[in-house]
Amino acid sequence: MMFRRGTARIPAALWIPMALAIMIVTGCAAVGPDYVRPEVPVYEAWNTRLDGDANTGETDVRTLAAWWTTLDDPKLSELVGRAVKGNLDLKKAKARVREARARRGIAEADLFPSLDAAGSATWNRIISDTGTDTTGDLYTAGFDAAWELDVFGGVRRSVEAADRDLQASEEDLRNVLVSLLAEVGLNYLDVRIYQDRIAVAEDNLASQDETCRLTEWRYQAGLSDELAVQQARYNRENTRSQIPLLITGLEAALNRVAVLLGEQPGRVHTELERREPIPVPPLQVAVGVPADLLRRRPDVRQAERQLAAQTARVGVATADLYPKFTLNGSIGLEALALKDPASASLLLSGGPAITWAIFKGGAIRQNIEAQSALQEQALIQYEAVILGALEEVENALVAYAQVQLRRQALSEATQAARKAAELARHKYEAGLTDFTNVLDAQRSLLSFQEQLALSNGNVTGNLMRLYKALGGGWTSPAGSGREHGT
Repeated sequence: MMFRRGTARIPAALWIPMALAIMIVTGCAAVGPDYVRPEVPVYEAWNTRLDGDANTGETDVRTLAAWWTTLDDPKLSELVGRAVKGNLDLKKAKARVREARARRGIAEADLFPSLDAAGSATWNRIISDTGTDTTGDLYTAGFDAAWELDVFGGVRRSVEAADRDLQASEEDLRNVLVSLLAEVGLNYLDVRIYQDRIAVAEDNLASQDETCRLTEWRYQAGLSDELAVQQARYNRENTRSQIPLLITGLEAALNRVAVLLGEQPGRVHTELERREPIPVPPLQVAVGVPADLLRRRPDVRQAERQLAAQTARVGVATADLYPKFTLNGSIGLEALALKDPASASLLLSGGPAITWAIFKGGAIRQNIEAQSALQEQALIQYEAVILGALEEVENALVAYAQVQLRRQALSEATQAARKAAELARHKYEAGLTDFTNVLDAQRSLLSFQEQLALSNGNVTGNLMRLYKALGGGWTSPAGSGREHGT
C-alpha cells in the first residue's frame, strides 16, 4: 500500500486481528511440561556415627561457610583470601556466569519487537526495442518493525531455560569455590606435614649420627666388632636418603599452593619456610542430616538447575508444533530525486502474519523426543550426583572417625618406641646387649614418628575433606542455603 504524506490512514480492519492476537497472548499458557522439582528420598541420618566429642547436630551455616577459621591458623586464612581473589579457575567460572547472564539477555530480547532501519539508492536504465533510452533514480528510506506474538510460549520457555542455565552457572561457580578452598587447605596442610616429617628425619639423623660415633669408639676400644659400625652407618645413611625425597615433596606442595593462589611457583616459599605446627581440628563437628546436603552442595544444586533448564527446552521444542503469529509494519519514504524531498511518497504497510510448519517429515516431533530424552538424562544425572555426594560424606565421616583412632594408637606406639630406643642404647653402652637391638629400636622409632606425623596431618586433612563433602566454603546471599524458585 502507498499513501501520500499527510493522508496516511491504516484501515481499522487491520487492528481487529492484532487485538485478537494480543488477547490470545495474555490468556494462553506456554506449552510443554511445567518443571516440578523431583523428590529424592534420603535417609534421616548418616550411616556413620561420629564418636567422642563430635556430633551430628544441625550444622551452623556460618561455620560451614568459613570452615578454615575453626582451625585457628592465621596463615591459612590469609592464603584462602588470596586464593579467592587470584585463582584462575575461579576467574574462569565467573566469566562463565557473565556469559550465561548475557545469553539470558539474548533470549529475553525475543519477547520484544524488533526495529530495523534501511535505505537504498537505485539507478535504472531502460533501453526499449525502438532505441529509446530511459534513465531514472529511486531513493528509499524507512523503518521495518516486527513482533512475534509468543502465543504458545516458545520464547518464554527459551527465557526460562536461559534463566535456569544462569542459575546452574552460578552453582558451578560455587562448586569451584568449594573445591578451591579445600585444595588450598589440603596443600597448605601438606606443607606443614612435610616440614614435620623433615624435622623427624633430621632429629633421627642426629641421634643415629651419635650412635654411629659410639659404635666407632667402641670398635676402636676393642669393645665391639666392625659389624656394629657398618650397621650404624647404613642405618644413618638410609635415614639421610629420605630427606631429599621429603624436600622434593615439600617443594611440590609449596608450588601447588602458589598456583592455587594464581601466583607463580616459588612466590610463597619465603613466607611458609618457617616450620609451624599442623592446624588442630575443633573438638566438635556438626554434620547435619542427609537432607541438608541436597540444599547445600553446589554440585547437587547445579544438577537440579540443569534438569530444570532441560525441562524448559522440551517446551521450546513443543512450541514448534504450533503456528507462529507475527505483527509486521513498515514506514518509509520513496523519492525520485534527493533535491526535491517534497515530492517524496510516504509508504506505510502493516498487518499480522502467520507461519505454520505443517510438514517437515516428522523432524519436529523427533526433536521433542530428543529433548525429552535429554531431560531424562538430566534427571538421572541429578540422582547420580546426589548418590555421589552422599557417598563422599559417608566416606569422609568414616575416614575422620578412624584416623583419630589410628593417631591415638600411633601416639602410644611412638612413646613406647622412644623408650625402647633409649633402653637399647643404654644397654649397648653398658655392654649388656648387642647392636642389633639398638638398630631395630631406632628403625622402629623413626617409622612410628613418621607415621604419627602423617596421622596428625590426616586428622586435619580428613576434616577438610568432610567440610568439602558437606559443601562448605560458600553461603547464599541470605546466609541460609536458600533454594532456587521452581
